Parts: sequence; structure tokens; C-alpha cells
Amino acid sequence: MNLSTNPKTIEVFENYPGSVRSQMEKLRELVLEAASEVDGLENLEETLKWGEPSYLTKHGSTVRMDWKEKKPDQYAMYFKCTSKLVPTFKKLYQDTFIFEGDRAIVFKLDEKIPENELKHCIKLALTYHKVKHLPLLGA
Repeated sequence: MNLSTNPKTIEVFENYPGSVRSQMEKLRELVLEAASEVDGLENLEETLKWGEPSYLTKHGSTVRMDWKEKKPDQYAMYFKCTSKLVPTFKKLYQDTFIFEGDRAIVFKLDEKIPENELKHCIKLALTYHKVKHLPLLGA
């Protein structure tokens, strides 16, 4: 998989407070791992959208992540709210994740991320335009 990174994205990670940086870097690592496991995914773009680290693929829906000062004890991974992604994640992982509407999976800073389940969600997002017609996105 070819990763193209906007250098300003790395600056955003470096500027997160110390208590948050490792959690945000872990989310980034999970996105990169998930992308590398998707058959046929050749290019992943790491850039900024709305000032937030974002990941784009040719056949996928944008995956964003961020931590906000106004909610300092949590951080989140965002998905396009008009897609079927978060509604599908809610059906698959209602007892695993905390959701914010149809747009985000929210994590507490002091909790361990359910890695396999989150990577599954990321893979569905990165292949969204190939699977959006399937029941439960082919999950």
C-alpha cells in the first residue's frame, strides 16, 4: 500500500497534548494497519480535513479523527454522517462502542480501544463505495 502523507498532518499529531498524543497515534496506527489489510487498496492519502487527520481512498469514505479541548476526556473517529457506516457499526457493535449520532465512534482517554472491532469498522469505511449496496455493508 502506498501512503501519501501531508506533512501538516504530522504536525497536528505532534501538537496534541502529551496525555492525548499516544491515543491519537494509536488510532492512526490502526487506520494504517486496517488499510494495509484491505485487498486491492493501493493508495491511502493522509491529509487534513477541517484541521483533523483524515484518511481517503479511491473507493472509500473519509475517516477522520480528533481530540477537542471542550471534551478533554475523550477523542473520536468520525465518518460521513449521511453514509450507512455508523448505523451499521451500531448494529454490529452496539455493546462495544460509544457512538455520537450517525457520525462518530467516541473513545474515553483512559479506556483500551477494541482494536479488532475498530479495524473492521475502518475497513468498511475504506471500502464503502464497493460495499454500500450490501446488507450490513457485507460485514
